[in-house]
Amino acid sequence: MTENNNKHRLDTSMKRRRVLIGGSAVAAAGGLAVAGFASADTPGGGTGVSAEVKASTSASASSGVCTLNAEVTEGPYSLDGALVREDIREDKEGFEVQYTFTVVDQANDCAPLADALVEIWHCDALGEYSGFVGGNGHTEEDNGTFLRGGQLTDANGQCSITSIWPGHYVSRAVHVHMRVHTEVTLTDDSYTGGEVIHTGQLFFDADINEEVQATSPYSTNTTKETALADDSIYDDGGASSGLLTLTALGTSVSDGYKATLTVGVNSA
Repeated sequence: MTENNNKHRLDTSMKRRRVLIGGSAVAAAGGLAVAGFASADTPGGGTGVSAEVKASTSASASSGVCTLNAEVTEGPYSLDGALVREDIREDKEGFEVQYTFTVVDQANDCAPLADALVEIWHCDALGEYSGFVGGNGHTEEDNGTFLRGGQLTDANGQCSITSIWPGHYVSRAVHVHMRVHTEVTLTDDSYTGGEVIHTGQLFFDADINEEVQATSPYSTNTTKETALADDSIYDDGGASSGLLTLTALGTSVSDGYKATLTVGVNSA
């Protein structure tokens, strides 16, 4: 299951929409800030997890928390009409991830953006995407909806989605795809219309991911994994490049994580 890099990166010769991703640092005038992220080390062969904050900061140009970042395209495994739901796991095995996203709007001084649909999708523990099962060499039921869905942001620009830690497949580091829509019309369980104002990807701390991928059910996936440092999309920009802030839910990676990110968009 190889993603074409040309499909995944926007042509730099084209005029690109710029988005904002806020973290623990902000952009200095005309520059980029690398936001900090919390990770957890697991000494003792995975018997325990201790939180550690890794951060890189820059001077603040204003009181807003905004970091410029280029978008990436959605990749070859997107599907239209995602289910609007908080829990997208269905019956998929894996370690729980509780995502919380805060969407802010550059066009309104980085104020929270309410009623935006934040949609995510990713592969399962075996590296298979719903709607495309078999691409990573595994046979399983494909209902076209597992590990896909979205939620509307509230008045504070926030929404929460529960899923599992993704598996891996050949050519890409472990990641999650994201789109932010505005002006959608909700149906009984999905949406119609609207405009996509941000397309990006989310990434995970490399040390934690290494332990996750070595633990069942992820360890049953024997396809070659690409390290985060070698990924064709992630550019080592921390939160400004989609690196999630992780907080352990317990003492083992199998207990799962909270994952947060502030995503700024330009609705103008």
